[in-house]
Amino acid sequence: MTPPVHMIDSAVLPDEDAGVGCLRTERGNLPLESLDVRASITGLVSSVEVAQGFRNSYAEALEATYIFPLPSRAAVTAMTMEADGRVVKGVLKERGAARADYDTAVAEGRRASIAEEERPGVFTMRVGNIMPGERVVVRLSLVGELPYEDNAATFRFPLVVAPRYVPGVPLAGEQVGDGFAADTDAVPDASRISPPVLLPGFPHPVRLSVEVDIDPAGLPLTAVESSLHTVVSEQEGLRIRLQPGERADRDVILRLRYDADKTVATSLAVRPDDEGGTFALTVLPPAKTPTDTAKDVVLVLDRSGSMRGWKMVAARRAAARVVDTLSTKDRFAVLAFDNTIETPSGLVEAGDRNRFRAVEFLAGLQARGGTEMLAPLRRAAELLGESGDRDRVLVLVTDGQVGNEDQILRDLAGRLAGVRVHTIGVDRAVNEAFLQRLAASTGGRCELVESEDRLDEAMRQIHRRIAAPLVTGLRVEPAGLAADLGTLAPAPLPDVFAGAPVVITGRFAGTPDGALTVVGDGGFRQIVPASRSENPCLGAVWARARIRDLEDRYVVGTGNNHALEREIVDTSLRFGALSRFTAFVAADEHVVNEGGAVHRVTQPVEPVSGWDFLEMAPQAMAPARLARPAAAAPARARRAHTKRALSMPRPVTTIEEFVKEELLALRAASSQPVQTRETLLVRLASRIGNLVDQWTGEQATALRELAEHLARPAAGDEETERRWRLAVNTLESLAKPAARNEFWKR
Repeated sequence: MTPPVHMIDSAVLPDEDAGVGCLRTERGNLPLESLDVRASITGLVSSVEVAQGFRNSYAEALEATYIFPLPSRAAVTAMTMEADGRVVKGVLKERGAARADYDTAVAEGRRASIAEEERPGVFTMRVGNIMPGERVVVRLSLVGELPYEDNAATFRFPLVVAPRYVPGVPLAGEQVGDGFAADTDAVPDASRISPPVLLPGFPHPVRLSVEVDIDPAGLPLTAVESSLHTVVSEQEGLRIRLQPGERADRDVILRLRYDADKTVATSLAVRPDDEGGTFALTVLPPAKTPTDTAKDVVLVLDRSGSMRGWKMVAARRAAARVVDTLSTKDRFAVLAFDNTIETPSGLVEAGDRNRFRAVEFLAGLQARGGTEMLAPLRRAAELLGESGDRDRVLVLVTDGQVGNEDQILRDLAGRLAGVRVHTIGVDRAVNEAFLQRLAASTGGRCELVESEDRLDEAMRQIHRRIAAPLVTGLRVEPAGLAADLGTLAPAPLPDVFAGAPVVITGRFAGTPDGALTVVGDGGFRQIVPASRSENPCLGAVWARARIRDLEDRYVVGTGNNHALEREIVDTSLRFGALSRFTAFVAADEHVVNEGGAVHRVTQPVEPVSGWDFLEMAPQAMAPARLARPAAAAPARARRAHTKRALSMPRPVTTIEEFVKEELLALRAASSQPVQTRETLLVRLASRIGNLVDQWTGEQATALRELAEHLARPAAGDEETERRWRLAVNTLESLAKPAARNEFWKR
């Protein structure tokens, strides 16, 4: 992936009196002053409070926008806003109603904040009417269960939204958000998931504090390991704190290791409420060796620009290890992709010669280009379509940094029947939510690799996952407990792999007594009696899992979308768990800003650790100055300025792709001086002349005519403006942009 990445520019040196994390710029100070994460882990359940502190150093009222990540498995259950000694509790409402409440409050001059989920793991916070010199703190509460595999539980808390590759044809009209990426037909909310990025080496813009209290709750905890950050451990009470000075540029990852075979048991935890209750059924893998059956494996490797450096090395090693695990009874193929695909003609037997050639091919791969992920996954599905009765496995190695997750899931839903997809995410700020969704939708597993040190352990787990599962066809049957089988999450139920317990949640009616029977193919059968749970978060944990399943069904289009939306909203509001169709809004009653006029600022984020952002910002267009990064410009006024996104030139294979790229370039430069735009028009004419002969049809004819007009010298500024409008109008007519929908309904 090499997305257009907007680097914030034109700053002056920090003002020494501005305070910690407060960076003086030509346009004012960055609004986000502090980020405090307080987590409590009890057993395998985590409760987290995130406090975002905003300060207004302008001379006028401020509205701050912050695009940020949260753990995709966790349920956001509460929000409060604190300012000037006042505390306002957030209310969970349908998203449209919440936005209306927020907009009304800001227009009336009242303090307000709104938290919205753009997609699993990516959120937007807006805080309006922060008065000059004032500090506002917004707190979010989250609950979730830690994933547990191979005697270790993982606490992963993301701190930065990485830039994502955005494919598709640009949409006409105003952008729906304040990010740098243009909305497209493939990613209609691209401008809501693309915060501007500070240049590497900028002084710490945000004061980061992370503290985790661990209560083993009787579990045999043997070690706590931090993967990416330097931590301070206080043994008394098991408290882990990040070392002061750490940056919010990668995930916080703690691995809690336990004594083998003494941590998790098959169990059925139930917690009653006024309408029955919620249960959590834990199913342990049976103690047997996986069957070594013949399988067809297609390995898809992401070699795009964002995979540069250690990630490309780790991805090549991971892919080679997958190839080495195959036996002579297996068949396989290796695909590498960026914006083009390197693909074999078909599957080959996994003999020594073919495996050696594949490893040799992998060793020569280098990162480049954009993350056009859909086409290689389609090709992989085609290769696996002729496997007959053999097990079919697709292994995707990537950082997952794409914006068109919904499009990919929707397109592949009908192509991957009978194919198990395993994903290997390689990054320090990986797109975990997408890789989990893609794997879970096919009964596969997701493994995350945040460093080369983690690779060997992850590959041992991946080897076990690629083998046949221990139990397939998992089903749940009531045996006294009146479980509502229509509420089970995840749905469909996954297969059971060695070392990976399966947790199934759902709702039940009546009394919290009795048992459930777990049945699987091959004679697997367990009767699990119910026991009362003291976990108050069980209902919210189920609601988040259920909502995630319903949202994926909505995206894929399997069912009545109107009914699915209604069920998502009802579940979200009933159990107090945020969804893509709801939002938390807090609005103060007191007017603090007569007239409601605000200065709007979008908070830039740290460059992701391990990414080479300077190398990803080539000279395809007029570059941003690299002397000092600046704070975010006001969101509306910044529109023209920040569209100077730096984009990686890459090979063009189709006329549609050419039109899309050139239209993006012209739109991004629409506010540039006339002389700069004239240079871009000359460049466009040259590009058309070099490429148009490979194309035919009406679109090619229109491009030839455009090139003829642009090749004539301009008589003056007015002529350049006319030629500019002609070029934009021609490309827009060829792009045929799709109509917009409400941005949270994709």
